Amino acid sequence: MSSRLSLLIGVLCISIFPVLVKSTPISGISDAFYRMSIATVLLWPYVVISRKWEPKTLHYWKPIIICRVFFATDIAVWNLSIHYSTATQASLLTNLSPIWVGISTFLFFPEKPNKFFWLGTALAVVGLVLLMGVETFVQMKFDLGFLLAVLSGLLYAGYIVVSKTVLKRVSILNFMACSTTVSSLFLLTVCGLLHEPLWGFERRIWGSLLIQALICQLLGWFSVSYALQKIDAQRVSLSLLSQAVVTGFIAWVFIDEKITFQMILGGIIILLGIAVTFKRTVSTA
Repeated sequence: MSSRLSLLIGVLCISIFPVLVKSTPISGISDAFYRMSIATVLLWPYVVISRKWEPKTLHYWKPIIICRVFFATDIAVWNLSIHYSTATQASLLTNLSPIWVGISTFLFFPEKPNKFFWLGTALAVVGLVLLMGVETFVQMKFDLGFLLAVLSGLLYAGYIVVSKTVLKRVSILNFMACSTTVSSLFLLTVCGLLHEPLWGFERRIWGSLLIQALICQLLGWFSVSYALQKIDAQRVSLSLLSQAVVTGFIAWVFIDEKITFQMILGGIIILLGIAVTFKRTVSTA
């Protein structure tokens, strides 16, 4: 399977997640915990029975833990940012992560993003602002919600960059098995500290959580991780912006969310920006 096809599959699977979360009436942090823990329970038996486990994976336990704490904290912080501000503002600021990935790649890695990456990023950010609403950007409130959303974007960028380095050394299945375990334990601790509910849910809620684990977490992030092994981290992070476009379309079809001409224009500009970054390879310092 080509890396670009894998990235496309990953984007499609992850794009379902916000719609499922919105239609699942439980705490966002509880939702995230079960997404990770169900995926962990399903993944480990396959890794062990199929003899895919590689003991050398444990040599990289530090970056794996750092990587998954970044990801799990990102989910928790993003949910808190929505509580203190609005979903639109939180989504806009969190999705600025490609900028942080590009800056960290420029500062700390030998492969430097070239002008096509920065041009594509600029186009994608303009598209994102249009998609989310210009008025949201203009009326941005620099409060606790704003700071949490920015932190969420930084954590998401950290996850992309660190996971890229780990996936150069370990297999995807081993990485995911260990990382979902770490995320599950971390989110369980967060749920305990914040007294988030973990049981007593309706049957349809458990069904939604199972779909999130199978499709959004296992298939979605397996595909993204595969792409990360082959494609530059900054391009992957920018490509993940397209999930906002796909999510908007899915929400329009299944839960009757409104789509305006401005949102369609923003989505087209985001996709154009992503396409620009794939025109050339990154330059090497």
